[in-house]
Amino acid sequence: MSENNDNWKIKVLIVSTVIGAVSGLAAGYLLNKTAEQKQSGAPRIQTTDALKLTVGVIGLVRGIASLGDPN
Repeated sequence: MSENNDNWKIKVLIVSTVIGAVSGLAAGYLLNKTAEQKQSGAPRIQTTDALKLTVGVIGLVRGIASLGDPN
C-alpha cells in the first residue's frame, strides 16, 4: 500500500520538472529571439523588470501549490 502512495508523488515531481524545464527553455528562446530581432546584442534586463518577473513567478507557484489544498 505504501508503494502506491509514494508512486504518485514521484510522478508529480517528474512531470512538474519536465514542465518547468520546457517552459524555461521556451522563455530563454523567446528572450534570445527578441534580442536578435532588435539587433541589440545580449539582452539587458533591468532590476525592476526582474523584480516584476520574480513576483509573478512567486504568485504562479503559490497558485499551483494551492491546487493540492482540499479546501
